[in-house]
Amino acid sequence: MQAIKKIYFSWLVLTAMLSSQSLMAQTYHYHIDEDVVGNIALHTIQEGDNFLALAQRFRIGFNELVDANPDVDPWIPSQDAQIIIPTQYVLPNIERKGVVINLAELRLYQFHEHDGETASVSTYPISVGKDDQWKTPLAQTRITSKIANPNWYPPASIRKEHEERNDPLPEVVPPGPDNPLGDYKIGLALSGYLIHGTNVPEGIGMRVTHGCIRLHPVGIEKLFNSVSVNTPVTIINQPYKVGWKQNNLYVETHSEIEEQEQAASRNLTEFVQMVIAKTKDMELDNFQILWERGYQEARQKRGVPFLMSSY
Repeated sequence: MQAIKKIYFSWLVLTAMLSSQSLMAQTYHYHIDEDVVGNIALHTIQEGDNFLALAQRFRIGFNELVDANPDVDPWIPSQDAQIIIPTQYVLPNIERKGVVINLAELRLYQFHEHDGETASVSTYPISVGKDDQWKTPLAQTRITSKIANPNWYPPASIRKEHEERNDPLPEVVPPGPDNPLGDYKIGLALSGYLIHGTNVPEGIGMRVTHGCIRLHPVGIEKLFNSVSVNTPVTIINQPYKVGWKQNNLYVETHSEIEEQEQAASRNLTEFVQMVIAKTKDMELDNFQILWERGYQEARQKRGVPFLMSSY
């Protein structure tokens, strides 16, 4: 096991030579028979760094950064400490079409149309519903509208919540810095739910919304300009993802969303079933599944793809 850890860390170092600008790129190309995109990177903590600022710099979610580095204080990380920037992703185990939102990993995937053996996907960190009262539902829906510089009409439930905090809201909030929808709103055929921007980008990558899907201002602008009305949108909850890259098996695990915490044992069974389903038809010489490592990593739920095979 120690040898495996050393090999894994060496692999991280080899793949860490990425500039911050390249990390900003959110569109990845991949062969249609493979399931893993992007690369892990490392960052050395500098004076004044904290995870909230780093999440903004690298356009990743705050929770993603915390989960990937569980032994590092996110608010006062030790200077010169080396942390993982989790910019590699196993694609969700679902049809690669339109927009796919995975609640468990707080991430949105936009699959672009293609007609060859190379495809592309854009991916963005998101914020979703903060609790059972304001949860983001699982759904199969579609985009119904696109509005730039939208007005916000606070629902009665949200206005009541603000009144109880002695912070009343007007019936209409016009476009501008006080509008929580940000600069762009994407309507869904799912009553009461939107994909939109934000005027508080620091909250991206957390469970803090009233059920809508919220993107960073840079991300929502890119998504808004590249999707069309009637694009399908699928909202899923996949805490475990399994995929192939260059005949190597990778697994990525995340914490369950709140309403499914009681199903953790079922989900671990689901993890095993997903690995078996992904490998049952493979005929590779000397291929082995590293089950011990898989169980250990699956329980840690770091959100970083790990190698679960050897030859």
